[in-house]
Amino acid sequence: MKLEKMTDFFAARIDGYDAHMKRDIVGASEFYAFTASQLPDDPGAQVLDLGCGTGLELEEYFARNPGARVTGIDLSEVMLDALKAKFADRALTLIHGSYFDVPLGENQYDGAVSVESLHHFPAEMKAALYGRLHAALRDGGAFILTDYFAESAELERQYFQEFEAMKAEQDVEDGEIYHYDTPLLVEHEMDILRRAGFRDVRILHPWGVSTYTVRAMK
Repeated sequence: MKLEKMTDFFAARIDGYDAHMKRDIVGASEFYAFTASQLPDDPGAQVLDLGCGTGLELEEYFARNPGARVTGIDLSEVMLDALKAKFADRALTLIHGSYFDVPLGENQYDGAVSVESLHHFPAEMKAALYGRLHAALRDGGAFILTDYFAESAELERQYFQEFEAMKAEQDVEDGEIYHYDTPLLVEHEMDILRRAGFRDVRILHPWGVSTYTVRAMK
């Protein structure tokens, strides 16, 4: 398997991406709608979407709350273009970049969401991101995370070991983000959220064996 840069991976797969996600990902026929149902209902609510992609969760959210104001961040320009075309009439601000680098501000958002994006990154990167995300949310705001998680501590270690071995073997570029699944245990992810300052971190719903929707409150 040859590692692909994250942007190249999604650019090559934009055609049929939505259908693939809805059809082939366990629980996706339900979890996009469920995730959207956990976001603020207030008209004009400010919501941050980390790794918004083509906006599958936003299709459900705007149907529930058409007056919401959403800021979406994603590495893939082609996916952002697809998202923009879907919601030309909505209050949507799109940022092409990495959510690890883009300033998130302070006390700006009533809620935040991420779906099937963060399982590509290690704990130390998430710890820094979640600290910034906690600061960006208003008091009482929730971060809703629906993602794929490792089924055991052994598998979590194995994913990262395999990724590091592949990077060394293929002599990949430093500082680039590559598409490779390195999910954490859901309990590990929740601990990182708690250490970042979130309270009442809990699993709202399991989807199949290894996907969960998690809510973390500020």
